[in-house]
Amino acid sequence: MRHTLDYFLHDWLRVSSLLDRPRFADHSAETFTQVLDTCERIAKDKFAPFNRLSDTQEPHFDGQRVHLPQATHDAMAAYVDSGMLAAAQDYDMGGMQLPCVIEMAANAFFSKASVAMGGYAMLTSGNASLLMAHGTPVQREVFAKNEFAGRWFGTMCLSEPQAGSSLSDVATRALPDGDDFQADPLGPRYRLRGNKMWISGGEHELTENIVHLVLAKIPGADGKPVPGTRGISLFIVPKHLVDTQGRLTGERNDVALAGLNHKLGYRGTTNTLLNFGEGKFPVRGQAGAVGYLVGRPGEGLRCMFHMMNEARIGVGLGAVMLGYAGYEASLDYARQRPQGRPVTGGGKDATQAQVPIIEHADVKRMLLAQKAYVEGGLALELYCARLVDELHTGDEAAAQEAGTLLEVLTPIAKSWPSEWCLEANSLAIQVHGGYGYTRDFMVEQYWRDNRLNMIHEGTHGIQGLDLLGRKVVMNGGSGLKLLATRINATLERAGHVGGLAEPAQALAAALQQLGAATRSAWSTGVPEEALANATPYLQAFGHVVLAWLWLDVALVAAARPGEPMTDLAHGKLAAMRYFYAYELPRIDAWLGVVARREALPRDMRDAWY
Repeated sequence: MRHTLDYFLHDWLRVSSLLDRPRFADHSAETFTQVLDTCERIAKDKFAPFNRLSDTQEPHFDGQRVHLPQATHDAMAAYVDSGMLAAAQDYDMGGMQLPCVIEMAANAFFSKASVAMGGYAMLTSGNASLLMAHGTPVQREVFAKNEFAGRWFGTMCLSEPQAGSSLSDVATRALPDGDDFQADPLGPRYRLRGNKMWISGGEHELTENIVHLVLAKIPGADGKPVPGTRGISLFIVPKHLVDTQGRLTGERNDVALAGLNHKLGYRGTTNTLLNFGEGKFPVRGQAGAVGYLVGRPGEGLRCMFHMMNEARIGVGLGAVMLGYAGYEASLDYARQRPQGRPVTGGGKDATQAQVPIIEHADVKRMLLAQKAYVEGGLALELYCARLVDELHTGDEAAAQEAGTLLEVLTPIAKSWPSEWCLEANSLAIQVHGGYGYTRDFMVEQYWRDNRLNMIHEGTHGIQGLDLLGRKVVMNGGSGLKLLATRINATLERAGHVGGLAEPAQALAAALQQLGAATRSAWSTGVPEEALANATPYLQAFGHVVLAWLWLDVALVAAARPGEPMTDLAHGKLAAMRYFYAYELPRIDAWLGVVARREALPRDMRDAWY
């Protein structure tokens, strides 16, 4: 993996060009390498050896506290000590001012070693980054800074038992806490009552405090909640109350663990049902969890999506690295496992020695599919991270383009790896044969852990609705047009490189097909017709994007005239060819139902099932 990571960073994305920007002027190619080396070592020493332990000794609640293996405590302490929680933050926030793309690459090692143990850090970083964008100076200093330092960890509390992804149906309520609620230096102070479900990292003793970011509704002037998402606000609700210096006051907030969710995979991260304001821990003699408003009333969802979008790219990276772990495990197994004989001569001569299964064409196909999925997915996540750097440090025009592309690509960055790197894990099990279905090999856990990624931070269906319903039509389709411009630039370059003209032609046709299907889906202007097949659209869109990225990577691999091609470059070109031969043709069926606005999903009736 490290060779591919370095290849993408330096040969393809050319991250050294970022060193010319003032924000990164203190760094060098050597410091980037040192960060990656350090994270690779910590992941190898503190995370990977205990990944199975975190799965078999999943969190348990004894009625008083949640217990985690000591290895999880040690791993998170090592992560905190590395400074990676604040890797991309300003120096005055305790950060290193690293580019986002380097931060993402470094975190890849932790996701690969133990995605569940690393989940606490991803949530904390996203929580604190949201407060940096939308919190007050005091909130940033008290809450975000302590999270970046690893003194406290954070969560995001959106879903509820009755609401799930339907956030407009959030029932948690927030009422002003006393007549002086506006005067609290930590922010307007409210009392929250309600229940939140599926809260990762919602209870533990890894740190001295947990900072919950909670969506709740403030009643209107008539005392009734404002309907829909317009009434949703965002609140900081710490597990333990703090003062303006970030010191614990010694008082527990009225947030209680109602239970743990026991999951198929991802067991190393606690997943909780939390009760806010039930009176188990009354504050100053009153029931109600104390929370501090972030931003303005009614803007909670807009603020929360700052964290959600960052988390979606993080989920995509986690899915990629679980796929990568399975790929490497099955590749190693295929090289060592002798079984069968060459097809040449009938393959039935028992006097011949058996060959490693990697010599069989079908096993090679499965390994090549995994390679195309996981390396393509890694390219996607790093490209998005590079766009984040452009958004924050590029000139005005470049930043605007980066922001537009991120809007369009974020649903793909979350959804595509969560589907196709899960498929890579399935193929890894298949390469192992019956052994892959046992707990003697790690590939079954990789599959179980990865299966969550199609669900959390927005299911496949939600990502499809977001993409087709909003992202490709916003601002007159400017995002789709800009993406097409980037793809066409790659096509222009590929047309002049030997061996790449044919895939370039295939991608050009796919891009035209995608545009035509998008227009056809919305041709009647009826959302129900356009969006009934949003998920097949998402799948086709993702495959077009990945085909583009693979062609762009292939340009780097092929553009070395006069030099002997390395095995690494040969591998990249082979993965590209696989994607074009076996994957890109899938879009015909997906876009077919989109273009004709296939009515079957809408017309199907409950009784017919």
